[in-house]
Amino acid sequence: MKRIVKKSNDFKDAEEWDILQHIKMSSEERQKAASELRMRVYGKNAPDVKKVSRKK
Repeated sequence: MKRIVKKSNDFKDAEEWDILQHIKMSSEERQKAASELRMRVYGKNAPDVKKVSRKK
């Protein structure tokens, strides 16, 4: 995944740029990003979200 950096002068500009970046991503790119983030957080033994119970 290629990292892109943009310096902003204020929070609003940064937030708008971030939203536009997410909108421009294809569904395959979003799935790849989610998979990579899950790998970084949980490692190779990532829990299946369908099998993990919710705490009430």
